[in-house]
Amino acid sequence: MASTTISLATGEHLEVGGSLEEVAKQLEDATRSGAGTFAWLHDAASGERIGVRPAHVLVVRSAELGER
Repeated sequence: MASTTISLATGEHLEVGGSLEEVAKQLEDATRSGAGTFAWLHDAASGERIGVRPAHVLVVRSAELGER
């Protein structure tokens, strides 16, 4: 399964399940829904459901080597 790394303004890095395009779309959809809306993603290692506030995201990149 593809995974994506999200870097937050707090300095934390999250690795979530899904391709770069899938995760970016979820973040964009949450942004359009309203300022307080979370993007609900899954931790790549544990499968735990996590909420990410798109306003805190600085960088989104593929966790797969060689994928750009």
